[in-house]
Amino acid sequence: MKATRPQTLFFGTYLILFAICAIGPHERTVWFVENLPIVLLVGAIALIGRHHNFSPLSYGLMFFLVALHTIGGHYTFELVPFDWVTETFGFERNHYDRVAHFTVGFYAFPIAEILRRRNLVNSSWLLYLFPLFSMISLAAAYELFEWQYALLADPSAGAAVLGSQGDVWDAQQDILCDTLGAIFALAIFARSRDSQ
Repeated sequence: MKATRPQTLFFGTYLILFAICAIGPHERTVWFVENLPIVLLVGAIALIGRHHNFSPLSYGLMFFLVALHTIGGHYTFELVPFDWVTETFGFERNHYDRVAHFTVGFYAFPIAEILRRRNLVNSSWLLYLFPLFSMISLAAAYELFEWQYALLADPSAGAAVLGSQGDVWDAQQDILCDTLGAIFALAIFARSRDSQ
């Protein structure tokens, strides 16, 4: 099957960004740990894309996380140059990771798209709740991974991957951001579904 233009843009841009961000990362161990899930995700998208033709909007939404996470792996999320946001809104911490977590929720859109196109659910409730709960579950699982890595890894690398920046509620707020991103993506899905 010949690659579509959205596929070519998605994978081509990711490969270029990955190559650039692989050069001189802040800490190679953190770079590896942060990029491994994204490389697996991009591989899964390629595999699923052989059987499901994602819409251009799906590819666009999925690219946000891929790009933000790849950049975050280069700097570590705490050190990404995001000062203009911190200063503009008077934040005490770098919220780049919160923005990246919000884009995790965007994957609710392609999940809903697959469910609808394949007629895998016969209820509008399930069409929206399954992607939402999938994102919440994935968010919680990732926070558990970060926690375990922080306990088992070199202390500085563990702290960089955990990225809590001293916030005791970091995991809960990250899950909230993932959830809000999913609600946002499902609102876009509902709007695009109505327009079709």
